[in-house]
Amino acid sequence: METLLNTDACTMPTTERPLRLAEFDALFASTVRSVERRGDEVRMRLAGEDGLAERVRALTARETSCCSFFAFTVEGTDQDLTLDISVPPARQEILDALAERARELAA
Repeated sequence: METLLNTDACTMPTTERPLRLAEFDALFASTVRSVERRGDEVRMRLAGEDGLAERVRALTARETSCCSFFAFTVEGTDQDLTLDISVPPARQEILDALAERARELAA
């Protein structure tokens, strides 16, 4: 994730990056149930309390607004949510880092 927030394509102000990283870390630690690599995308299964889907949609929308190379798809309910993440081929290392961070924090 650190790599994710320090890429040249990221337009987020440097001072806001630790806050966004903390948001993703909290999400991963509290809701991720599995992380699966599917070709050139990552699928995460999440489960949580009421409002999880809205929280994930808001977070991913903010991330896409500053790192436009991300594509996020959120489907399901708060108790059974699927988050698919893809990036262009040139950004696969960022996706790998994101998936590894989610795995580590979910364990």
